[in-house]
Amino acid sequence: MAPVADGDELRVYAQSEEGAWLTQLPLVAKPDMVFGKRGLNGLVYYQDRQPGDVMLEQAAAWIDAKRSVRTTLLGGQSGMLSRFLVEPYHAHDKRQEHYISATMEDTWDVLCLSAHGGVDIESNWSEVRRLEIPLGADDTEVAALILANLPPGVSERERYGEFAVGFYRLFRELHFGYLEINPFVLTPEGVQLLDMVAKVDDTASHLMRNRWGGELYFPTPFGMRAPGPEERAIKALDDKSGASLKLTVLNPEGRIWSLVAGGGASVVYADTIADMVGVEELANYGEYSGNPTTDETHAYTRVVLDLMTRAPDPQGRTKILLIGGAIANFTDVARTFTGIIRAFKEYHERMREIGVRIYVRRGGPNYELGLRRIKTEADRLGLPIQVYGPGTHMTDIVRLALSA
Repeated sequence: MAPVADGDELRVYAQSEEGAWLTQLPLVAKPDMVFGKRGLNGLVYYQDRQPGDVMLEQAAAWIDAKRSVRTTLLGGQSGMLSRFLVEPYHAHDKRQEHYISATMEDTWDVLCLSAHGGVDIESNWSEVRRLEIPLGADDTEVAALILANLPPGVSERERYGEFAVGFYRLFRELHFGYLEINPFVLTPEGVQLLDMVAKVDDTASHLMRNRWGGELYFPTPFGMRAPGPEERAIKALDDKSGASLKLTVLNPEGRIWSLVAGGGASVVYADTIADMVGVEELANYGEYSGNPTTDETHAYTRVVLDLMTRAPDPQGRTKILLIGGAIANFTDVARTFTGIIRAFKEYHERMREIGVRIYVRRGGPNYELGLRRIKTEADRLGLPIQVYGPGTHMTDIVRLALSA
C-alpha cells in the first residue's frame, strides 16, 4: 500500500477492497522517511508475542501518536513524522534474520552479505562478508563470485545464494545507488522482506520511469525543512528542462535576493553576501544555468520577484536584487535577459512600491546586447539599476549594492 499521513487515512483505506487485509491481519507500522535504524529508534510498531492483537485501530492510534510529537533520532536529527507504512506482520525466529546490501561506488559495486541481520547488524559487522564486484562483470561472473563467497553460518546456502544473485541483478538493472534489506528471512513460502532502505538517483528517471512505475516521490531528508510551493514549482520546471534551475528560499524576509547564472557563481555570491553582512540578510540561494530558454528564465524570475515583493523590508530598507554570474561559455546572455525583462514588466509596480535596487554583472555570448536591453527597460519602468560587464569583478556588485 502507499504511505499514509495519519490514522484516519489508514482507516479510510481499510474500507476499500484493496485495503480489506488491514482488518484481517496483524500489522506492522513504521515511518517512511529518509532515515534508517527505525527499530533502534523505537519507531517500529508490532506485537511480537501476540501478533493478533496488533490490528487496524492499534496501528492507527500509534501513527497518530507519533505524528503529533517531535521526534529526535539517535543521530540527533529532529523533526515531525509525516509518512507511515503499514504492512502485514510476519512472525519469525529472530535467529533466522539475514542481511544484504549493495552500494554503487566509483570503480565497483560493493555487495555485503551476512547470515545474521536485524537491529544489531552494526554491532555484528565483523560477520558481514564484503564483495567488490567490477562494473563490467557479466551476470555469469557475478553469480559465480557471489556463490563462491556466501557468508558463514547460512543454513540454506542454495536459497540464500539464489536470492543474493537476484538481489544484485535488481540493484544494477534499476539504477539503485544503495539498496539494503535488513532483515529478510527464508521461509517455506518464500523470501520475506521485513525492512528495506533504497536510494535511487533521480537523474536516471528518464531511463527508468516505466520500470520504476512512473514518477517517484523523492522526500526531503528528515529534519530538513520541506520545500515550499515556489521551490516545488522550480523543481518541476527543472525536471522538464535540459538546463539547470534551482531555488532554495533561505529567509523570505531577507533583504538581498539573487538571480545567479551558474552553480559555482551561486556559491561565490552566497559566500560573499554572508561574509559581508551575514547569512540572515540572504533571502534565497539558487541558479539558472545551462542555457535556459527565454520562457524558462522568465518563469524562474517571476517566482523570485513574487517572493521578493510580497512585503517590504522589516527595517524599512531598500531591497537589493543581484543579477550576476561568471563569464558564460555558451549561455546566450541576451536571451536569458529577455526572460528577466518580461518578469520586470509584470512586477515593476510591486518592485517600486517596496523599493528595489538592481545590480547586474554578466559576461558571455551577447552580453553587451543583454546589458543594454535590461538597462533600457529597467530605466523605462522606473527601476533603479546599475549594469556591469566582465571588466568588473564578479562579486563587486555586492560591495556596490551594500555601500549605496
